[in-house]
Amino acid sequence: MGRGRAKAKQTKVARELKYSSPTMDLDALQREIGSGTAVTTEDPDDDYGEYDEYAAKYGPADDEDDGPRR
Repeated sequence: MGRGRAKAKQTKVARELKYSSPTMDLDALQREIGSGTAVTTEDPDDDYGEYDEYAAKYGPADDEDDGPRR
């Protein structure tokens, strides 16, 4: 007993979600998209700038043919 009301309510909510079209706040969307611009001082094409120190230390100059690696 009591299951009928719960199921009817779930069905009602499901129908409302399926057939209703929510209103879209275009101004809020524009603010959200427009606020994503950040100013950086680093080169945007340099994805690995923070690893320059390691590249200099362990770069290709250290990988010369010293023999086979195991």
